[in-house]
Amino acid sequence: MARKAKPKFDKSIIVEAFAEMARERGIDRDALQSIIKETLSMLVRKKYGERAEFDIVVNMDKGDIEIYRIMQVVETVEDPVLELAQSEANQGVDQYDVGDEFLEEITLDNIAENFGRRLVNTAGQTLNQRVRDVERDNINNYFADKVGEIIVGEVHHVRRSDVFVMHNNVEMRLPREEQIPRERYRKNEPIRAIIKEVRKQSLSGGPDIILSRADNMFLAKLFEIEIPEIYDRLIEIKAIAREPGERAKVAVQSYDERIDPVGACVGMKGIRIHAIVRELSNENIDVINFADDPTSFIARALSPAKVKNIQVSAETRSCTVLVGDDQVSLAIGKNGQNVRLASRLTGYSISLVKEGIEDIELIEFRDELGKDLYLRIIESEIDTAREFLNAEPTRLLAIPGMTKELLVEMRSVILEEFEERENPDVRNYILSLDTAAAPATEAASDGISGNGEAVNNGTNAAHNGETPLAAEATAEVVS
Repeated sequence: MARKAKPKFDKSIIVEAFAEMARERGIDRDALQSIIKETLSMLVRKKYGERAEFDIVVNMDKGDIEIYRIMQVVETVEDPVLELAQSEANQGVDQYDVGDEFLEEITLDNIAENFGRRLVNTAGQTLNQRVRDVERDNINNYFADKVGEIIVGEVHHVRRSDVFVMHNNVEMRLPREEQIPRERYRKNEPIRAIIKEVRKQSLSGGPDIILSRADNMFLAKLFEIEIPEIYDRLIEIKAIAREPGERAKVAVQSYDERIDPVGACVGMKGIRIHAIVRELSNENIDVINFADDPTSFIARALSPAKVKNIQVSAETRSCTVLVGDDQVSLAIGKNGQNVRLASRLTGYSISLVKEGIEDIELIEFRDELGKDLYLRIIESEIDTAREFLNAEPTRLLAIPGMTKELLVEMRSVILEEFEERENPDVRNYILSLDTAAAPATEAASDGISGNGEAVNNGTNAAHNGETPLAAEATAEVVS
């Protein structure tokens, strides 16, 4: 009885399968061809050993996958991996002489017969895994280039801490810390967020794409979308300070003198800024004009409060702001929010002081200073405790008898009297000064040193004989 002929593979099906795989997985055809070749190489090595010589031909256009095992024709086989007996080689139509190269062809028609079903299944699993790896890397690389861009997705499911969003069939994650507080997310609803980070996961998982609605850059991108002048680089966002869902301050600057940057951002009847406010769950947004001069910039950042005077210390990145009685609550803001955001926006530690508070005469500290040093300080036209605290450290160190250690100690004693504590930045600045290069006694410069944090409210203390109200020690500048 004649043996039943083995079915032949339909190459058109193979070509179509390859094309569909490349298309659905977003994999380049050449890359897929390379993966198949690597997988078949692994198959041959597992079957014949690492020393086996072979050649693999993969033609995705024609659907050909062929393996040629290369052996040397010999009279007596000593190495069965690399050699084939002449008598065995000449069993076919072609005749070989000793020393000839023999090619054993393994096509798709007999691949299972040659390697065994288990080994072929293993190769299939390896191929699928390699395809998934390439697919994961492609997704990772694609979205890594999209960091900082806004995407529109759909809420897939909500967990206690994370919201998972689907965008172009890719799952992304919006962690709790990147969400706007008090926002509620529902399954299948559209959502806008910025791609903040792309993290590589384990070998078995895809990339972890982190979204954010709380990041300053999300607000900046919304401005760019809603305000053409920012998109066209006629207006630049110089700094952003934000407490997501509550309030934000945005400093802008125009490079065209014909354009009012604040007016352009707000829009006619507030239409532009209102679109951004609605997207951010009614987050209040203050848009202010940026200024290179710190004094002007700080005054604008504290709006809507109107300030009377600002003294700035560039060395310690701190300032003292004098405000009237009727402006105190506006300057501080709800729970200190206004002054806190102003400090982050400008990068300066801000001490708000109320106008008209009594000072202490420096004579009260004569015993601690010593009579001679006290008299020298008085001769330098420093008569009160607040004037001593507000004086430039270099000016005080220029007075004979004053040392860095004594200055730090005296500031601590005086601040304790005012129930305040020292600003660490000021203390470190004083101790870092080169006393040998200290200038001779001169009138106080416009800059002053910040003098501490109030014990009762934890805010920076004030200068100019005033009582500290509120401040922020951390600077956060976004440009």
